[in-house]
Amino acid sequence: MMKRRRFLAIAASFAATPAIAQRTGWTGHAFGAEVSIELRGPSNESGPALRHVQALIAEVEGLFSLYDPGSDLVLLNGKGMRNVPARFETLMRIADQAHHLTDGLFDPTVQPLWQALAEGGNVAGARRFVGWDRVTMRGNRVQLGAGQALTFNGIAQGFATDLVSDMLRDRGFERTLVNIGEHRGSGGPWRLGLTDPVHGRLAMRTIENMAVATSSPMATPVGLSGHIVHAVQTPRWSTVSVEAETATMADALSTGLALGDLELAERVRGAKGVHRITLIDPGGDLITL
Repeated sequence: MMKRRRFLAIAASFAATPAIAQRTGWTGHAFGAEVSIELRGPSNESGPALRHVQALIAEVEGLFSLYDPGSDLVLLNGKGMRNVPARFETLMRIADQAHHLTDGLFDPTVQPLWQALAEGGNVAGARRFVGWDRVTMRGNRVQLGAGQALTFNGIAQGFATDLVSDMLRDRGFERTLVNIGEHRGSGGPWRLGLTDPVHGRLAMRTIENMAVATSSPMATPVGLSGHIVHAVQTPRWSTVSVEAETATMADALSTGLALGDLELAERVRGAKGVHRITLIDPGGDLITL
């Protein structure tokens, strides 16, 4: 999947825990970037749990990778219609919620436009294919409009983060920090540095039983406006960071809000499960909602 750099430096702070609770860390590579897991728990449970982590990450990549010819997403994009697995269906429904919360700015149908911008193709023609309203889902059967293709680069990393975090919680790990492009911390407190690609580190955030996702359009330049694209709107903010109950929704909202105005961000801040939104404008000024 497209590299989508996250400018969050981790500084973890642990409360005192019994000696049996061992601190374990793991780093790997997924979604085109480095991923990491930190957890506290019985040492004999950590190995099996981390093997399950890797299996879950591989499963999500197998669903949503744009570079794996056998992924469910590539097959859907190629045929325009597909019966999708349950987790694919779940992500589609969350994407629909994020689309409506952001007044359509979060839109997974931008893939043809992104590809045209990245490869010097027919940008004007590709804009005609953007429109989430032309995607239909009946049960687990997804059908795209003519010429459409989806990308979940603005939400799949958060989805994987939540799956891993929930699995570790179900296995009894109460203090974990999962970083799969987005962060979700169970227990805590966890201190994260918020850094803009142009202006550097501008703030520190502390989360506890919370997720945070950050989008910086120019972190990965694609054309003149960066990697977050839309049929009619260009990015308004240098960086947007969203803290929410789930990494999936935080991921999608930070992507969409990078294109939105302050009024939209204020409305989204009032949505259920959203706890804080940080906006950094092109001049480096920071607004916290």
